[in-house]
Amino acid sequence: MLTVSIKEIDKSNESEVRKVRLKPDQETFIESVDECLKEASEYPEWQPVAIYSDDKVVGFAMYGSFGPNKDTWIDRIIIDKQYQGRGIGKAAMRQLIDRVSKTYDVTVIYLSLVEENEAAAHLYHQLGFEYMNEKDSNGELLFKYVIN
Repeated sequence: MLTVSIKEIDKSNESEVRKVRLKPDQETFIESVDECLKEASEYPEWQPVAIYSDDKVVGFAMYGSFGPNKDTWIDRIIIDKQYQGRGIGKAAMRQLIDRVSKTYDVTVIYLSLVEENEAAAHLYHQLGFEYMNEKDSNGELLFKYVIN
C-alpha cells in the first residue's frame, strides 16, 4: 500500500530534497527545487515541504498565501522522475489540499501551470480543480479548487 506524507524541510532532509529531479522533457514546466528554495528564503509567505513515500524523499512542494485577499496557492509540486506514475502526486496533492485549507482556513485554493503540462492538467482535473479560463502574468493557466 502506498503511504505518502508531507514533512517540513530541515537540516535532516534538505540535501535529499535538493536531489529531486524532473524528467528532461518536464524541466521547462516548473522551477528546480533549488530555485524554489531560494525563492522561499526570500519570501517568508512560501512554505516549502518534502514529499515522502515510505520514509524516502520522493518530491517537493511549496504553498503559500498572498496579497490583500490572502489568495492561497499550491504553487509547486515536483515528484522525482524515478517515482512518477505511481500515484504519489495524486496522494500528495490530496494531502496538500487538506493541509493548506486547514493552515490558512480557506475554501478556495489556486494553482497555475504551463499549458504544455498536460499530465498535470489531467491530474488537477481528476482532483477537482477547475480551469478559470484565465492566464497569469507569465501566461500560465489558472485553476481553482473549491472546498465544499
